[in-house]
Amino acid sequence: MAATATMKAPGSVAVAREDERMDPKRVIAFFAMVFGMFMAILDIQIVSASLAEIQAGLSAGSDEIAWVQTAYLIAEVIMIPLSGTLARIVSTRVLFSVSAAGFTLASAMAATATNIDQMIIYRAIQGFIGGGMIPSVFAAAFTIFPASKRPIVSPLIGLVATLAPTIGPTVGGYLSHAFSWHWLFLINVIPGIIVTAVTWTLIDFDEPDFSLFKKFDWWGLASMAVFLGSLEYVLEEGNNKDWFSDDKIVIGTVVMSIGAIFFFYRALTRAFPVVDLRAFKDTNFAVGSIFSFIMGIGLYGLTYLYPLYLGRIRGYDSLMIGETMFVSGLAMFMTAPVAGALSSRFDPRFMMALGFTGFACGTYLMSHLTADWDFYELLVPQILRGCSLMICMVPINNLALGTLPPDRIRNASGLFNLTRNLGGAVGLAVINTQLTSRSQEHFARLSEHINFSNKEALNWLKSVAGNYQSYGLDGNAVALKKLNGMVIQQSWILSFIDIFMGLTVLFAALVLLVALMKKPKAAGAGGSGH
Repeated sequence: MAATATMKAPGSVAVAREDERMDPKRVIAFFAMVFGMFMAILDIQIVSASLAEIQAGLSAGSDEIAWVQTAYLIAEVIMIPLSGTLARIVSTRVLFSVSAAGFTLASAMAATATNIDQMIIYRAIQGFIGGGMIPSVFAAAFTIFPASKRPIVSPLIGLVATLAPTIGPTVGGYLSHAFSWHWLFLINVIPGIIVTAVTWTLIDFDEPDFSLFKKFDWWGLASMAVFLGSLEYVLEEGNNKDWFSDDKIVIGTVVMSIGAIFFFYRALTRAFPVVDLRAFKDTNFAVGSIFSFIMGIGLYGLTYLYPLYLGRIRGYDSLMIGETMFVSGLAMFMTAPVAGALSSRFDPRFMMALGFTGFACGTYLMSHLTADWDFYELLVPQILRGCSLMICMVPINNLALGTLPPDRIRNASGLFNLTRNLGGAVGLAVINTQLTSRSQEHFARLSEHINFSNKEALNWLKSVAGNYQSYGLDGNAVALKKLNGMVIQQSWILSFIDIFMGLTVLFAALVLLVALMKKPKAAGAGGSGH
């Protein structure tokens, strides 16, 4: 018997190794999918540092130009959860390649826009179609790759999901300065054509099931679009319109609530819902989605806060902001292979706690912000942010999706990506609201100390006024204007500090929540993809 057992062992090892060999065609197809996802996520933020150039080129109003980004986000957030159902009906091959082709065409159309209305329409099409590529990559990674390949695949996906929005302002700022704003969209055309051709030719992960089309819940789709679209609109525009003091925000909230009730009713009662919410019954997926939601706050929130500080306080243009922000992207790129290596050696819960701690340390350092901070003062916080995001994202992806059965992953990956995007939307809404309210409060408090009993303020005003009066100007008016500007600047800095301290508390609290996660089994949900 012992001899028989000894004889079987090498054979079983050979079979195991054979099972873990990857078809080169599938590997190439997967990397093409990853690049498509990179383009789709990059385009969320690629316009953020170049909105002024687009506004000037299209002769758009200041209240209209924000919709270049908002239209993309609203459309994308509708498509992301829908993609899992569409992949089951038409197959991953058709969904991804058609999405890549449509995204490429919409990008070219956006570059030809001659007015803001055209741009908003093209960006909405671009966001909706591009949203179909993002969850497909997560689903493919956890379906076609065996568990032994996860330490390589997961960091790659985590890197793309975090790096793309982080370097968006850098890429956008460079392109708009070196060429023109049109290249923010033209840059997608040639890579998009290549991705479309490769994925259409090589993807063979699954087969379509057109019989499901007859069961498709069109009312569920409509209610989901109303719910998520209204939610994104309210979150994006709420602060600018002073929330519920604006009739459009009130109407949007009512429509969102009605859409949400109808959507959840359809999702929970239909045999084939447009979005399968049963994945949330899995504890790891549910808690992992919470972590993904909060990581969305950190990812998109800081990608917004750093450029806002550099532009508003330091007076940087889009290219200078992009060059400064590049540090976080470089840190992510350098940390990705390290995170992959650590994920196969350490408990992922330990990695998450380490990442959340590093993120909290980075935001805590930013709570000591002053008006003089420049590239070197922002260097360490940005490195901590980039490294911590990668260390967190890899185990979060593995833990959330790694315990699900293969037939649930396509739908679950859409929900998982949706939580990250919604986290970013909610985080930006809260951050914007807090920045506005806290800056107003700080301005009021600082103004209280500037009065006729404050001798230092009076002496400063006299000194500045005297300098300008020597040039024949109204020195008193200039001095008062300068003093008012200083108070406004300081109130904004104090509000930035408040936000960074709040993020510090949030991510420090996440360290305690790590205990809720269960370590997935080594086998996970991977498989051969059949």
